[in-house]
Amino acid sequence: MTEALRIEDLRLAYPQPGGEHVVVDGLSLALDAGAIGCLLGPSGCGKSTVLRAIAGLEPARAGRISLGGQLLSGPGVHVAPELRRVGMVFQEYALFPHLTAAGNIGYGLRRLPAAEREARVKSMLALVGLPEAQGRYPHELSGGQQQRISLARSLAPSPTLLLLDEPFSNLDAVTRRRLRGEVSAILRDAGQTAILVTHHESDARAMADRIGTLEHGVLRGW
Repeated sequence: MTEALRIEDLRLAYPQPGGEHVVVDGLSLALDAGAIGCLLGPSGCGKSTVLRAIAGLEPARAGRISLGGQLLSGPGVHVAPELRRVGMVFQEYALFPHLTAAGNIGYGLRRLPAAEREARVKSMLALVGLPEAQGRYPHELSGGQQQRISLARSLAPSPTLLLLDEPFSNLDAVTRRRLRGEVSAILRDAGQTAILVTHHESDARAMADRIGTLEHGVLRGW
């Protein structure tokens, strides 16, 4: 398998009076292309901070982050977030209320020719099983449908890596179980490399090929 993501000795910390608050220390992992990894742990353990560092939204104090063989973060190196080919899906669906499902999915494809953009949007709607939702607005969709449209929007630009930050937290238990199976199938059908963060072990077991537990800023397992 081709390696997609490599993190080496990552250290993340926030300044505070008298020093710094260390969030993650010495985190290392590797993830193959097409695999789904999971960072598991309670709220406040640093899971989302790691995702933000991978996306380029959080500066690393030490360590290296590489994606597809390209160094994104390291000594003297910080590639801008918009150049990293990293997509993100959040627990808040973050859909634009004034845009239809198709408009939301196509938002990040505005540089493509109209015909190519339209074809990509249609293929994404088909991938997430919602071709009939093209003209609907977010308030006309259920929570599960909104999350699938959010996923389609993140997949549309063909990111090298997709980050999912507690994507099922706002859903009831029944919808949660159904949607995590659907999302896993969508990612695998697309051959998408992804990292999920969650505090639900059931989500991790249902979706991930590799699971690591974050405890007091240290990664266990993987």
